Amino acid sequence: MGNIAIHGFGRIGRTATRAALLKNMFVPFSISDIKDSKALASLFAYDTNYGKYPGHVTAQSDRFIIDNNEIAYLNSKDALPDWGALGVDVVIDCTARATTRSGAQAHLDRGAKKVLVSAPSKSMEDCDAILLPGINLEDYNPSQHHIISMGSCTTNALAPVVKIIGEKLGIKSGFFSTVHAYTNSQSLTDQPMNAMRDSWAAAENIIPSSSGAAKALKFIWPELNITGKAYRVPVRTGSIVEVNVQVEKSTSREEVNEMFRTAASSDQLRGILSVLEDEFSSARIVGEHHSSIIDLPLTQVLDGNLLSVAAWYDNEMGYATRLVEAALYFSRQ
Repeated sequence: MGNIAIHGFGRIGRTATRAALLKNMFVPFSISDIKDSKALASLFAYDTNYGKYPGHVTAQSDRFIIDNNEIAYLNSKDALPDWGALGVDVVIDCTARATTRSGAQAHLDRGAKKVLVSAPSKSMEDCDAILLPGINLEDYNPSQHHIISMGSCTTNALAPVVKIIGEKLGIKSGFFSTVHAYTNSQSLTDQPMNAMRDSWAAAENIIPSSSGAAKALKFIWPELNITGKAYRVPVRTGSIVEVNVQVEKSTSREEVNEMFRTAASSDQLRGILSVLEDEFSSARIVGEHHSSIIDLPLTQVLDGNLLSVAAWYDNEMGYATRLVEAALYFSRQ
């Protein structure tokens, strides 16, 4: 296995590190950011969403000690680390600055072999591929794919739903709406923001927003005719996406739910897709590592061809888990 570095130790970087360590996938070779290492260690150790890290966490100016692991801390305020000299193979960029090709290419120029972007790239020209575990990871070509986008958390929640419905029933067209936890891109209090709707306090409002998930899905399935939007709501994590599509084959609610039960237990989607048989709220899925958790009681079918499916997802933990799984996969190729 090659060395994996985490660049950017914000919400996704810290959650990805937690997932990698607690699921015994790998120990990051290094963590890089522009903030004080002790402050970052404290945020990692005591997380508002996920509670106390169940292990030992301390920091020095140049390293983190997590459990018995020493992880180099690289302050990247002035320049990116020299990945080539450090022997880093895969950089997981969690800064949101690698969504353009120039931002991602900077890591390759510093010696990294692969860059995994923890966000949707601005366009297909800004990455070499969009690859998602359980969906199309087998399309990875080591000689051609060096900048790889993981899409968004919503992309990863939608993709299993779209894949299963598309393969089993065929999708003519449709819409999705995601009810999404607020994020750092919004404002804590009312103040002017670049996106007008984000100007109102995130923890006090339902705020309509755009979603780039449909564009990312079309990179995977070019013929897919689906679009959608988001509503940011006052919860700190835990989201749900509703998919409403016209399908080619007539079906029933029972048939659809059995379809998802079967898919959740398949080798390809086990650990990525799950189902809920009983009625729950968003608190049930906080900390869930699955990307997409189908709420079976919410499934609806009208006239056999109009289908509505709802999928929960922890927009941080689920996404971060897929991120480190993909990084591990690329590091082994």
